[in-house]
Amino acid sequence: MQTSHKIHFGLAQHMDAIADASVDLVVTSPPYPMIEMWDEGMIQQNPTIGEALAANDGQRAFMLMHTELDKVWAEINRVTKAGSFVCINIGDATRSLNGEFQLYSNHSRIVTYFINNGFSCLPAILWRKPTNAPNKFMGSGMLPAGAYVTLEHEYILVFRKGGKRIFKSELEKLNRQRSAFFWEERNEWFSDTWDVRGTRQKLIDKSGRERSGAYPFEIPYRLVTMYSVKGDVVLDPFLGTGTTTLAAIAAGRNSIGYEMDERLADVIQNCVNEDCLPILNNAIRDRLEAHKVFVEKRQLSGAGNLKHYNEFYQFPVMTSQETELQLNFITGLNQSGSAIQVSYSETPSLQFGIIHSQSANRVGQQVLAF
Repeated sequence: MQTSHKIHFGLAQHMDAIADASVDLVVTSPPYPMIEMWDEGMIQQNPTIGEALAANDGQRAFMLMHTELDKVWAEINRVTKAGSFVCINIGDATRSLNGEFQLYSNHSRIVTYFINNGFSCLPAILWRKPTNAPNKFMGSGMLPAGAYVTLEHEYILVFRKGGKRIFKSELEKLNRQRSAFFWEERNEWFSDTWDVRGTRQKLIDKSGRERSGAYPFEIPYRLVTMYSVKGDVVLDPFLGTGTTTLAAIAAGRNSIGYEMDERLADVIQNCVNEDCLPILNNAIRDRLEAHKVFVEKRQLSGAGNLKHYNEFYQFPVMTSQETELQLNFITGLNQSGSAIQVSYSETPSLQFGIIHSQSANRVGQQVLAF
């Protein structure tokens, strides 16, 4: 098994290298309009944005910034297949211009664009990013009629292009089964609220921009696993530090990334190389270890035996849909310029799936040895 990954530097509104209807999934986090750290990049694309901000015309600046994002969304519409998903991590913005404080609703503006262009809007995920800073509240403190609530969440918007994806051939169906996730992962991931800490990840190099808008690895890794199958093509038109590429590598998908800020080239190269393989393999191993813990807790709780077994690991699973689930560890990464080839193990590691026989005093319970 192999996957290919390509990184382009330039504006994502010019994705000429991608053929029409060739992308299976989009996972991205664009610059957030009206958040100051992204003003410079927005103004480079359209200097009129800077004029609107200088004139304290927040609504015009907001509209112009989203017009630039619309150009990327139009390209996404062109390159995505029927039945594909688009997942966009976006936060709303608050800003004071000319002494006037207000909210700029980025998520609703993006939802409006995709609905107007034929996509189905599916339930969104709220990514909670709580902070306990004592000075986080804005306004008049403890005095009424002047304070503002703080934004402690971002949105992960989910859109589908056309109807449900159809897996027709036996090979397609088998690949879908091999790409399954665990029952307990489904229960956590498909909740509309995610508590994933937005801390700086180990995979991010500390050089480059003073601030990074990168989301934690867990966010794109979940989304890629939820909304695509092995061998699919995942696109991130705002690649940033390369987190979506890393998630695609870990999940056994192909990927394409675009990034307009060439200052991040070295950062991406420092993140996406052979040194990252132990970390990505640990992420895969953590999923198997977490399943082990889930099984042990369920058995100890007296909830009963799990009736199904995974064909590869021979450990218990909750449903028949998990019996063909297979996680492929990464065995090699070859980088040539902006192109990356990744190879994977074809068989599950023997470290997992050894099931000890039940002892006399633990009849009916299976003990996993990982």
